[in-house]
Amino acid sequence: MIETIIKEKISADHLLYVSLKYTKTCDVILNLLKRWVIMIDHCVEGLLQQLKKKKKIKVIPTHPRQKVELVKQNFKNQAEIMEAIKIYEFFKRIDDNKAIKECEFRKDVRLKVNDMGKEVIINLDQLKEYSITLERFISYVKQFLLSK
Repeated sequence: MIETIIKEKISADHLLYVSLKYTKTCDVILNLLKRWVIMIDHCVEGLLQQLKKKKKIKVIPTHPRQKVELVKQNFKNQAEIMEAIKIYEFFKRIDDNKAIKECEFRKDVRLKVNDMGKEVIINLDQLKEYSITLERFISYVKQFLLSK
């Protein structure tokens, strides 16, 4: 499980630090967000498998929303997990919302998203903040998965 998470992270880092640097398109931003969603999905699955192994839960749900809710219940005091889940839920909503591409092929490329009545701008600086938060999340997940 950890290997899969690391592969997804490496792929996402490449999109952020290489592809986006040279192409500066919103499609790369959207692909990066999708890659992060996949990575977090694997982390949630790993956390739930570890919880089941430790007998803290009996069954792992099949529906993604139920999995996220179960992780929220079991890790409500872990800031790293809660921040990442909040970002994850936002990324999942981006598919449902109309994203406006702005300043493509320029230094200040950004994606404007209307999320629950608020306008959110996703630019390079915001992506780097997400990356830092997700880095802390992955570090916690690795430690949790390696704990006995």
